[in-house]
Amino acid sequence: MVLLFPWKPLLSLLLFLSLFFYEHWISIPSCNIVPNTDLNQQEHDVVEEENDNDEVLKVMLVANLLLLGSDTSFFNLYFRDYYMSKVFKKSFYSLKPDMLLVMGDVSARGSTLTRGKWVSVLHQFHGMIGPFIELPFHVVLGDMDVGGCSGLDSNSVYWIARSFPGLDSSGCGAFDIDNVSFVSLNAVALLCGNNKLRFSVEKAVEMERIGSWMDSEKEMSDYGEFTKMSDSFGRRKDLVTSGLGPVLLLHFPLHRAGNGGCKEGNIVRKAPMPLRQGLNALESSRGYTGAPYELWNTIPPNATQYIFQALKPRIVFSAHAHEFCDHTHSDGTREITVPAMTWKARDDPGFVFATFRSGGNTRFYCRTKLVGTKSRNNVDIEDL
Repeated sequence: MVLLFPWKPLLSLLLFLSLFFYEHWISIPSCNIVPNTDLNQQEHDVVEEENDNDEVLKVMLVANLLLLGSDTSFFNLYFRDYYMSKVFKKSFYSLKPDMLLVMGDVSARGSTLTRGKWVSVLHQFHGMIGPFIELPFHVVLGDMDVGGCSGLDSNSVYWIARSFPGLDSSGCGAFDIDNVSFVSLNAVALLCGNNKLRFSVEKAVEMERIGSWMDSEKEMSDYGEFTKMSDSFGRRKDLVTSGLGPVLLLHFPLHRAGNGGCKEGNIVRKAPMPLRQGLNALESSRGYTGAPYELWNTIPPNATQYIFQALKPRIVFSAHAHEFCDHTHSDGTREITVPAMTWKARDDPGFVFATFRSGGNTRFYCRTKLVGTKSRNNVDIEDL
C-alpha cells in the first residue's frame, strides 16, 4: 500500500504562515540613514534608540491621513486603513514615542461633511491611531478639514477645532511638554488673505511673541542683565533670537525660494496614473478655483516673514505637499515637510520621527517605507 503525503494541508499551512509573516513585515517601519554630508545609505529595521543620559522628547509626526469615515469603501476599510492601523501600532511599540502630532488633513473632505459624518471620521481616526490615543496628541487643521479660501467659515472651524485637544476657536494652539514649547497655527487662514480667522491667528502669534519676550526678559533679569537693556520695544523684541523660539506646526509650508533643495520630486510624478488624475479632481473639495490641485501652495511671503520675526521658531514642521522635504530658510530656520501617511496620496506613505534633547539638539528620522518601491530616508540633524 502506498501512503500519500498530506501535502494539501501542509501547503495551506505554509500559505497561511507566509501571509502572516508578510503582514507582520510590511507593517514594521524600516529606514535608510541619510546623514547630511553623506548620501550612502544602509537599510535597517527601526528599533528603540540607545539609552541616553539626556532628557529626550520623542515625537511621531504624520500628515494627510485623508480619512472618509462612514463613506469608506470596502477596499479602504479592510486593506488600506487596516494596514495603516497596524503601522501605527508597530511604530508605537518599536519607536516608543512620547507624543503624536498630526499635521492636518485628517479628513479627505471634512469641509463638506455634515456633523454626523465628521463624527464618523473622528471615530475612524481614533481607531486608526490605536495606542496613541493614550498619549498626548495634537492635531493641526488642514484645508481638507476646514475648507479652502472660498468656503472658510469661522463657525465651522470652531466646531471642528473643538473635536481635537488644545485648539482654540480659530484653530490655533500652544502647549509645552517636557520643556519643549510648541505653537500650531491655522495656516489655511494665513493663506486666505483678509478674514476674521486670519486676524485671530495673528492675535495668537502676538500673544505667543509677548509670552516669549516676557520669558526672555525674566531670564535675562535673573542673570543681572536687565538693567543693561534699553527700554525701547525695538530692543526688547530681539531678546528672543532666531532659533530659540517654539517648535512651529503648520499645515501649509512656509514660502521658500525655488525648490529649496527638497529630497523628493513633486508627488504628481511619483503617484500612480489613477491618482495623478484624481488629484486634480479633488480641486473642488479643497475650495480653490482656477488652478489645478495645488500641492505646492505655501504661506505667502509677507506672512512667512511676519512669522519668522514674531516667533523666531526653533524648527518648523509643515505638511500638505504629500512629500518629504528638508529645507533651510535664509535666516537659518529649518523646515521639515511631513509626507502623506496614506496610500490614497502616494505609493510609499511615510512619517517623521523627531527627538528633542534637553541639550538643544534635534534629530529626525524621516520617510518610513511602508509599502511600495520607494525607500525611507533617515535625516540626522543636530545642533539646531
